[in-house]
Amino acid sequence: MPKRPTLRVLSSLLLACGLPLAGLLPAGAQDAPLRVIVPYPPGGASDSSARIIATELGNRLKRSVVVENRVGAGGRIAMQQMKALPADTDALVFVNPALMTLVPNLVSQPGYDAEADFQPVAQVSQYQFVLAVPANHPATTVAALLDWIRANPDKGNFGVPANGSIPHFFALMIGEAAKVKATVVGYKGSAPLATDLIGGHISIAVDTLDSMVAHHQAGRLRILATSAERRILDGVPTLKEAGLNLVATGWNAAYAKASMPADRVALYSREIAAIMQQPEVREKFVQMKAEPVSADAARTRATVEAFKAQWVPVIRASGVRLD
Repeated sequence: MPKRPTLRVLSSLLLACGLPLAGLLPAGAQDAPLRVIVPYPPGGASDSSARIIATELGNRLKRSVVVENRVGAGGRIAMQQMKALPADTDALVFVNPALMTLVPNLVSQPGYDAEADFQPVAQVSQYQFVLAVPANHPATTVAALLDWIRANPDKGNFGVPANGSIPHFFALMIGEAAKVKATVVGYKGSAPLATDLIGGHISIAVDTLDSMVAHHQAGRLRILATSAERRILDGVPTLKEAGLNLVATGWNAAYAKASMPADRVALYSREIAAIMQQPEVREKFVQMKAEPVSADAARTRATVEAFKAQWVPVIRASGVRLD
């Protein structure tokens, strides 16, 4: 009598046919919700991205998907709790470069190993950074700003949304490329940074595009350049166009525990990549000032590795620590 096909064989056949895997999850898991963990508070870009994907995944897989915000320690609490979940828990966590690249190089005991404890599933977006000044600042170009910093070295402070953030290290890179001293001032978030920049309490800021663009468009501050490869704002050059050979992007991606079986990773990878090809979903990301990306697990891993190659040397050379 022929043997019954194994779960792995059945799941492989279903994946090859493009069919859902929900019915082949571990015992009891198919009736339990897929948990989508967000390491940040509701309302931010990471949370909004995760909720868009969660809704679409629920529709496509015909199962409940629950978003959980696990806030604390700059996202480390969520990563620690995700690591501690039982190996067969069906869960994804939405991360950014801070949790997968910065924290492991800035904190001696983060409570998780970004490479050993987790595996990439799908990248959903990438975003850019901006160099901005108050609306009434005398500098209207990057070149003029650099001349102003050289003439006023005691005022050339670069505000960033947090110490040890990508904007922090990008500000250092700008200073090094321009051969000016970049004194970094860390804030507790983008909102207070924008408030101080608008009020003229700090003269320069480096932050994400989505955090600054509305203020720029309203005339409350002035974006002098973006970190993009090509122009993404009307009338605003890239740093490369402004004479500084710098390009930088951040990203948001879904990760799973390292223990998640390959067939389930393949399912979620394929489904999320398909979701990110839907025009209505892509438009939602564009409205958040994020560039939608449809990347499977392999492409996501390659993106993260390239990111590490660019940023880890900068982080280590800075001597910055968060503990």
